[in-house]
Amino acid sequence: MRKGVGGMKTVDVTIPEGFTMRDIFMKFDENDVASYDELVDSANSGIFKYDFLDGTEDYGASRLEGYLFPDTYQFYVGTEPSTAINKLLNEFNDKFTPEMISKAHELGYSIKDIVTIASIIEKEAKLDEDRAYVASVIYNRLKTGMSLGMDTTILYLFPDHEGEPTQEMLNTDSPYNTHIYTGFPPTPICNPGLESINAALAPADSNYLYFYADIESGKLNFFTNYDEFNNYVQSHRNQAS
Repeated sequence: MRKGVGGMKTVDVTIPEGFTMRDIFMKFDENDVASYDELVDSANSGIFKYDFLDGTEDYGASRLEGYLFPDTYQFYVGTEPSTAINKLLNEFNDKFTPEMISKAHELGYSIKDIVTIASIIEKEAKLDEDRAYVASVIYNRLKTGMSLGMDTTILYLFPDHEGEPTQEMLNTDSPYNTHIYTGFPPTPICNPGLESINAALAPADSNYLYFYADIESGKLNFFTNYDEFNNYVQSHRNQAS
């Protein structure tokens, strides 16, 4: 911390790509920007005048998920919660350019759809080189009417869980369970960075429908059909054991 204008203390807070709203608010609380509970209350009932939030009122505080742009910010200690939130929303508003909005519309999707796709990419791809291919899998599944089938959307419901979802989690009856429900989850599942947003707007040209991560490197392996995918998964798991 350091002294700002008029002797007020300021603090720099870095929000990594892929943090959820919950993660961000907890970090703000830890850095004395604002309390977690007050931030949630503000997210739930505050008035934030951005076009990209139109129609999201029914989602409560979760309406902001996906739009709290990851970056490094400077705040006064004890900032008004709505001011802290608005700073991140304004950064998203600046970063998601009119050209990006036009590209989203060309693809036939809304800003919310693109941010939701980007949030899944952010959680699924550890390497930048894989992001556009994850995007292609998502689009290809949507086109064929498949469920997205992403474990990461289920894990969003269980923020304290580490590792792969359990069978009980996979059976959870929730619109965030994209193994059960087709289409998008109700909201983005994290706050994606520009790399993932750009991948969502410019997916790779592929026929891939499946992918599986190498445990050690995080590199994703992509497949066009279930048999290839399943054979790889079985052999990979056997090697790992």
